[in-house]
Amino acid sequence: MRTSSLLPLAAALALAFATPAMAQDTQDAGLITITGQGEALATPDMATITSGVVADGETAREALDANNAAMAELIDVLKGAGIESRDIQTSGFSVQPNYVYTDKRDENGYQLPPKINGYRVSNNVTVRVRDLDSLGGVLDRAVTVGANTISNVAFSVSDPAALLDDARKSAVEDAIAKARLYATAAGVELGEIRMITEQGGGGAPQPVADMRRYAMAEAAAVPVEAGELAYNVSVTIQWALEQ
Repeated sequence: MRTSSLLPLAAALALAFATPAMAQDTQDAGLITITGQGEALATPDMATITSGVVADGETAREALDANNAAMAELIDVLKGAGIESRDIQTSGFSVQPNYVYTDKRDENGYQLPPKINGYRVSNNVTVRVRDLDSLGGVLDRAVTVGANTISNVAFSVSDPAALLDDARKSAVEDAIAKARLYATAAGVELGEIRMITEQGGGGAPQPVADMRRYAMAEAAAVPVEAGELAYNVSVTIQWALEQ
């Protein structure tokens, strides 16, 4: 009677010790971690440029007045070209003295300090051009009215959310295809997914020649090529392996 009463207890203890062992076997079955790459291409629909005026004068006031007049005309031209006020933002302003250096020395042999020979005022605005067909004309008209600094022409897509989602889907498909290839070659099967991590995504603007202080000799619009943008996403997925 005593022996038979101990059998259920022994069975329960055996099951209790077997469960962790089975879990450990599952954990030790192996893992595979694969990174997939996804890309979505798009034609830009807007551009951002930095434009402004650099003016010199014998005094800071004279340089500032000249700069203010030119900048006011530049902003009027930009708005006349259809650029809204929300798309024009001051991005840099400075007043600096112009120094003249000399090799002359004083009676003790020390080089004489530089002297101020006028002042320079620089004022820049960052402009978003939402109609790319007008970009060349905007650049031309800006230079025509006195903008002597135009730089950092960058193309972009106004709403890249759908493009990034397409790139994410492609990245997951790429990771799955690679994982299946490795699993088949290794003679194992993919189990459940343990982890999905996105490394990051974004557009890669195509480079555009810098047009800083570009002087226009003709009235024709500046030729501009928007090119194509690539939105890239990397996704890392980890699977458990089944023998």
